[in-house]
Amino acid sequence: MLFKSTAYFRKITDITPDFLRKLGIKGLILDVDNTLTTHDNPIPAEGVAEWIEMIKKNNIKLIIVSNNHPPRVKPFADLLGIDFVSEGKKPLPKGFKEAFKSLNLPKKNISAVGDQIFTDVLGANLFGIKMLYTAPIEPENTAFFRLKRTLEKPFLPKKFN
Repeated sequence: MLFKSTAYFRKITDITPDFLRKLGIKGLILDVDNTLTTHDNPIPAEGVAEWIEMIKKNNIKLIIVSNNHPPRVKPFADLLGIDFVSEGKKPLPKGFKEAFKSLNLPKKNISAVGDQIFTDVLGANLFGIKMLYTAPIEPENTAFFRLKRTLEKPFLPKKFN
């Protein structure tokens, strides 16, 4: 199914290296807004920087793919020491293809991580990689996001890993 994830987590820091190993994951494509931090926030959410370091120490490659522009994504990625693709055009394959080339791993060893059904989940499924859904860090205030989150409800998990 195009809107189904491989696994569901309340927050990104709940994803463990052991869980990733069990799935054969050696590379993660990470979303930024409401996955690693709140919208337009230049600082990672609580525990995210430490989680990134733990994942790196476990030899799991990381790259950010965001639909945002470089001035938003580059400073955030630089702060965490992660490569990035901005203007990824999710759910289209553009950003996923660039990340795939950069990670230099087979698709079976890559998973995307993000909080949006119609960009992150759909994009990962269209590209043919595993998807680890994380609940949004906080609700968005704009009418666009409120509508989008309402439309996502039928596809949200009933329980989390």
